[in-house]
Amino acid sequence: MLLKDIMTKNPEEVPVIESVMDAAEKMKELNVGAIPVFKNDKVVGIVTDRDIAIRAVAEGKDPKDTPVMDIMSRNIISCPENTDLKDAAHIMEQNKVRRLIVTDQSGKAVGIVSLGDIATKAKMMDIGFEVLEKVSEPSRPAVH
Repeated sequence: MLLKDIMTKNPEEVPVIESVMDAAEKMKELNVGAIPVFKNDKVVGIVTDRDIAIRAVAEGKDPKDTPVMDIMSRNIISCPENTDLKDAAHIMEQNKVRRLIVTDQSGKAVGIVSLGDIATKAKMMDIGFEVLEKVSEPSRPAVH
């Protein structure tokens, strides 16, 4: 099975200058936890509900005046749409990411795949649970 078989095609995007509040409202409307961020027709980041909570709300930033570029995750991991699902799952494990941007042959973003997509759409729960376990492992020791 390939990424193009399970990806969400042409996901909504927000421009880097969009406010955190507008992005959050779009996430609520679409019932999603992440939206790719673009500049000049290129994906340059992704804003997640966690980014909003940790990098905006917890730091006291005004969501009306803060652009998403100030809080977005910049570590974008992408894969071509013809990537095998098992290879994509391995990439997610290695990079400890829950979402992959899916690109066409020219490198243009054409979709997004989440850990949830792997677990539900792929019907390969063993891969989904293995990836979830690896992605969820803490990168550093827990602070007590």
